[in-house]
Amino acid sequence: MKDETKIVVTGRDPESNHGVVNVPVYHASTILFPSLKARKEAHAARAAGERLVSYGRIGTPTTWSLEDAVAELEGGYRAQVFPSGMAACANAILAFVKAGDHILVLDTVYSPVRSFCDGYLKRFGVETTYYDPLIGAGIADLMRPNTRLVYVEAPGSLTFEMQDIPAIADVAHSRDAVVVMDNTWASPLFFKPFEHGVDISVQAGTKYIVGHSDVMIGIVTATKDCWPVLQKGANLLGQTTGPDDVYLAQRGIRTLSVRLKQHMENAIAIAEWLQGRDEVAAVYHPALPDNPGHAIWKRDFLGSSGLFSFRLREVSEEAMAAFMDPLEYFGLGSSWGGYESLILPADPTSVRTATKWDNTDPLIRIHIGLEAVEDLIADLEAGFDRLNAAK
Repeated sequence: MKDETKIVVTGRDPESNHGVVNVPVYHASTILFPSLKARKEAHAARAAGERLVSYGRIGTPTTWSLEDAVAELEGGYRAQVFPSGMAACANAILAFVKAGDHILVLDTVYSPVRSFCDGYLKRFGVETTYYDPLIGAGIADLMRPNTRLVYVEAPGSLTFEMQDIPAIADVAHSRDAVVVMDNTWASPLFFKPFEHGVDISVQAGTKYIVGHSDVMIGIVTATKDCWPVLQKGANLLGQTTGPDDVYLAQRGIRTLSVRLKQHMENAIAIAEWLQGRDEVAAVYHPALPDNPGHAIWKRDFLGSSGLFSFRLREVSEEAMAAFMDPLEYFGLGSSWGGYESLILPADPTSVRTATKWDNTDPLIRIHIGLEAVEDLIADLEAGFDRLNAAK
């Protein structure tokens, strides 16, 4: 079955819901049982790993619908929803580490994950080493006897370096370490993590899965071997997500394929146009043939999304403001993955320790939405005119 079809049919069960196309929203905490025996049997079955409605926080048909869809699209065994993408990242790590463990995290990781590792994990005796995202199989040199987990993200946050995930996973598995990946950029459609050696895949569903910039949600998918550990960790920490948010994510995923293809097409067109601008020093998009990570992207990925970055040739803050502030179709805001275009200045200098970044030519992160490319180009072109006038 093709992914475009899976998106439509997976996780739906009209026959069990009176013919309703989408699984309804179950608002639930208490679940009633007809007898003490039935309650005892239900809890025993749940303890044995069976999925059934026994308490609202543990899961309902609403949450299972989304979890099943994401797990099948990514190629994993089971999935667990979380209240945000960051909660998903944190719990994907926490479930597998203990005091005295060591983990390896790419230097270009999503910066809140770095803060979590340097702050929260450190307090509990878990040591983090950051590594160059281009290290590949060379990561073997950083592995220790107590290295429990290797965290990957491709492309890297802000600067979009491509990682050789299979090479890193082979080394990690040879040392009995778990591989956790933030797969949000590619979504479940454009990278199949479990075909490339990943054990745990994280999606900030807030972004492309929801697709409308109005819900916070995370989803973590696991292999069969890792699933019991992930699920137990989530339950012990009381992780759950409101059913209305789950429903909106469930509805959003049904149009993911058509949206993501348009994001990809629009973003590549804008990236190519930016490459021809004198004001632009570099464009960081792995789908561009001259990008250093293009070969890995072409080998392992099935497409690209709407997020990338570029560098302006050295400009003042005043010129930067003249460029960005009056933009008509690009919002100035965090996050990405919605239908709208966004733009923000970014400076990774302070969040790089294994690599170095010189932001003399300032970095701009840009998300290309579903607007007409011609309108977006006209908007950016007017911005460059203002930038040049302000120099």
